[in-house]
Amino acid sequence: MRLGTTSYIYPADILPNVRLLAGKVEDIELVLFEVDDGFNNLPDQVTISELRRIASANGMTYTVHLPVDLRLAARDNSRSIAKALRVIDRTASLEPYAYVIHLEGEVQGTVGPEHELTGAVRAIDTLAAVCPWPALLSVENLESQPPELLDAILGVAPVSCCLDVGHLWKRGDDPVSSLNRRLPRTRVIHIHGVGSRDHQRLSLIPEERLDDVTRVLADRFSGVVTLEVFNESDFLDSMDALRRSMDRVAGNKKPGPRSSG
Repeated sequence: MRLGTTSYIYPADILPNVRLLAGKVEDIELVLFEVDDGFNNLPDQVTISELRRIASANGMTYTVHLPVDLRLAARDNSRSIAKALRVIDRTASLEPYAYVIHLEGEVQGTVGPEHELTGAVRAIDTLAAVCPWPALLSVENLESQPPELLDAILGVAPVSCCLDVGHLWKRGDDPVSSLNRRLPRTRVIHIHGVGSRDHQRLSLIPEERLDDVTRVLADRFSGVVTLEVFNESDFLDSMDALRRSMDRVAGNKKPGPRSSG
């Protein structure tokens, strides 16, 4: 597996973060917010060229998290689709390992009526058409959505899965069950600690619960694992917690179906 983290570990823009993280991780998730005509953090072409150079020099890849304000499952999703296409076009030369997307309807965090699921699939088809191959689109499970929603999407669209372990912990679901069920279609895994909120340091997770997940990753996953935290303290803590967990489970590997990563 390739270990990575987000582009917002240090209190700076994307490029300074990538420069500081180069050599410390194997993948960086470029987290994009609004990409409207006003304020946005979509890299310009000069920045894209520098990101390519840094990745090449350090053997890194990028995953691109499409803007979190998209409503790809809404009845009128044309504006969201246009914004997503803009991001994919701008970052295509980075040859991202995956484009991570949320499927949300009119109400944030949900996909409601049947027409919203149908709209989401149509949006996926549109975005997949401009990707080198559809599995570069990785649909992420959200805390407010039942994991079974992923099955509905994966059943009708040739996309991959971004399995967020932290969101499953926050819901009280068993991530190992989800990993065993969805790993063959999983390209990216997000992992982070959970307390009063998610996206915290990984040491908040009891060792035995973390080891259960790490054992699956070490044995059977060959994609990107993103420590999805957003400050240096949580990043360093999470790196240390994951490494200690990997050491604890070393030597106990059991063969099983590998991911498509």
